[in-house]
Formats: sequence, C-alpha cells, structure tokens
Amino acid sequence: MGTTSNLPSISTFNGTSQYAADLQQAINQAVTVASIPLTQLQNNVSTLQGESSELTTLQTDFAAIQTSIQSLSSTSGAQSLAASVSDATVASASVDTAATVAPGTYSLNVISAGSASTSISSAGLPVVTNPDITSISSSNTFTVTVNGTNYGVNPAANTLDALAEAINSANIGVSATIVNIGPPSAPDYRLSLQSLSLGNIAIQLNDGTQNLLTSLTTGTPAQYQVDGQPSTAISSDSSTVTLAPGVTANLLQAGQTTVTVAPDSSSASNALSSFATAYNSALAELSNNHGTSGGALTGQSIVFQLQQSLRNLTQYSGGSGTVQSLGDLGLTFNQQGQLSFNQATFEAAAATNPNDVASFLGTTTSGGFLENATNLLTSLTDPNTGLFQATNSSFQSQINTDNQEITDTQTRIITMQNSMVAQMTQADTLIASLESQDSYYTTLFTDTQNALTNGG
Repeated sequence: MGTTSNLPSISTFNGTSQYAADLQQAINQAVTVASIPLTQLQNNVSTLQGESSELTTLQTDFAAIQTSIQSLSSTSGAQSLAASVSDATVASASVDTAATVAPGTYSLNVISAGSASTSISSAGLPVVTNPDITSISSSNTFTVTVNGTNYGVNPAANTLDALAEAINSANIGVSATIVNIGPPSAPDYRLSLQSLSLGNIAIQLNDGTQNLLTSLTTGTPAQYQVDGQPSTAISSDSSTVTLAPGVTANLLQAGQTTVTVAPDSSSASNALSSFATAYNSALAELSNNHGTSGGALTGQSIVFQLQQSLRNLTQYSGGSGTVQSLGDLGLTFNQQGQLSFNQATFEAAAATNPNDVASFLGTTTSGGFLENATNLLTSLTDPNTGLFQATNSSFQSQINTDNQEITDTQTRIITMQNSMVAQMTQADTLIASLESQDSYYTTLFTDTQNALTNGG
C-alpha cells in the first residue's frame, strides 16, 4: 500500500442548500471513478507482496538443500574413518580427522588404568564451616609443590574458596576441590588437591610456616599393551594414549578390548537423509503453486525453472564402477515423485566400494555430484547473482513503482476532490442564496395577495 503521511489534507463539503446531498453525491461519484486505478494498483501490490513472500519460503527450502550438500561435502564422502571398541568399559577410542590415518585393528590390553595422587588439608588446622568466609590458614601467600617444583599462589581473598580458585587458575598440574567431611550440623570443609597426571606425584601446600596437606592416595601410572607388545607393558602418566598415528584411546579400567579403525559412513548417511528431506520439502512447496487454486506464484516462470533445477540435481550421473547415480547411494523416487533414502543401500556401497562412492561424490570444486550440486544451487541462492535474488528484486522494484503510483494517484484524487469541494461549495452558496431570495419573494407575494384580498 502507498504511504499517506505526505498526502495533502482532504477538504470537507458542508452544503446547506436543498441540493447539497446531490452535490455531495456528485463529489463521491467522481472520487469513486477516479479511485478505480488506485484500487487496481493496491491489489497489484498485494499480489506482488504475496509472490515475494512465497518466493522467500521457496528460497528457505532450497537453502536447506544447499546446507545438506555442504554437510555431505564436509564428511569427505565415505572415506572418513571412525574408531570403535569391542568393550567400551575398558577403553574408548577416537580418530584425529586432521591426521593421515590408516584403517586397522588393534588389540589393547589395559593392565591398569592408573590413578592420580590426592592430598587433603590436615586435621588440626582452623576448622572451616563456611568456605566463602574463612580459610585453613591466615596467610595470604602460599607455595604449592608438585613433584618437587614450587609454585607461588596468591588468593584474592583469605577464604578457602579463593584459595581453591587461585590454585586452579595457576595451571600447575593439580586440581583443587573443597569437600565437607563433617556432618550437616557441624560442617568441616577441607581443601583436596589431585594430580592431573597419573602416578606417584608428591603434592604439598605451604603457608610459610607449615605444610597444610596430608597425603590420601598415592597414584599409579597407567599400564597397557598394544598387540601384546611390549612384554613389560607401556607405562603412561595419562589415561589418553596413542595407539597409532592419529588413533588415541582413553583407558578406563583393566581388561582387554579390540579397537577397530574403519571407514565411517554415518555422517554421510545423515547428510543424504537430510538431502532427501529438504528435497521433498522444496518439491511439495513448488507443487502448491500449480492449478486453479495454486499459491501466489502459480503461473510464474520461476516455478518451472526451480522444478527443472530439482530434476537436474537428482538426475546427475557420473563416477565409475558400481556407483554412477544417486540411486546407487540409496536415493530413489516413489510413485508420488518424492525422494526416499535407504540407509542400508548406502552403507553397503560405502563398505564394499568406498572408492566408487568417493568418485561419484567428488568434491565441491573438483567434479562429481558435489560440484554439480554446489554450482546449481549457487546459481539459485547466491545473494548477489542468484535466481531468487534477481526475481525478488524484480518484485520489489515493481512494488516500489506501484507504491509511488499509488501515492501520486492519491494526491491527484485528493486535489480533484478538494477542487470539486470548492466548486460545489460555491454552487451550493449560490443556490442557497437563490433559495433565500425565492423564499423572500414568495412570502412577499403571498402577503401582498392576502392584503389585497382582505382589503377588498
């Protein structure tokens, strides 16, 4: 709709003659006739706004397809690797995606998962019933000793909370926690320090006059073997160990497990499933813009262009070997034209013919389905040169043109109406004057005739 904030004010006709209603009707009829083009322009703007809104909906649907393609690209096809373990209670494993990793199987024997050394503030120190108010020492300066290395620690306040926070912030190989070893009615908060490394780590905390800690547990290193080697076991001060380049395991408890590094198709499978969902959503929205009761873009060429783009996207063929179409990856059409994804088909192809899958998918810049899809979708969704942007710019341009014409037409109608009000006001004033004179002379004639009649 056009803006009315800058339009001239409308004059009001206030006639007093007996023909005032006829004069007002003449004004109204003239305005009604002059407003016919205005109504047409306003209807056209409403139509364009509906088309622009529907175009935005379609753009969102195609952006979802583009996102699924980007997700598929980030999985590097079916060639990404993942680590699995036969007994997850013994260890977990992971693969560094940034490293060059080869598929393989590793027999992991965890002799000991190891443990950390812990110490706690000694009995006989000031009892802390509220760690936010008091501390185990009145000192403001402390020395933490970890395996013979001294570290100065200066808490921000003389409280147990501040002391624990200062130790944790120092990054000195231990973590500090506060534990209550007293009953609820008589709390006794102690400072507990635990080594971040496994093994026998000596930990002390000195306030300048005494050591404030008592050792609770002496830690032990982790010990394990990979494929039975070495015979004396490997000792580690960390529960996270390297089994092979790019392959790490987190030791959880003693026991044996098998770590398998193999191609992982789950991420690609999820991306293909998302692609099918996004495709079907876009197809359904395009279908809504057909027929006598179709949506706002019914009959617009962009609907057919987008439908052709979807066909081009799913009809891509290429690659070599056993995978040459989306159907070979488990993407097939049902009788309604919707796309469905068979995860088992894809996983079988990825497991038995990973190179064929990778060849068909390609990358976003070096051929294959991914490059074709990326280029096609970019031609539609690019914010500067894409089809959606060009079409929406055309709609907005026409809306702006029509809105300006609406404003101009409203101004012309108001100017005409004001002119007619002025003219009709003059005419009404003249008519009222004539009516007044007619009434005067009629009364005068009647009075004269009555006088003559009575005098005779």
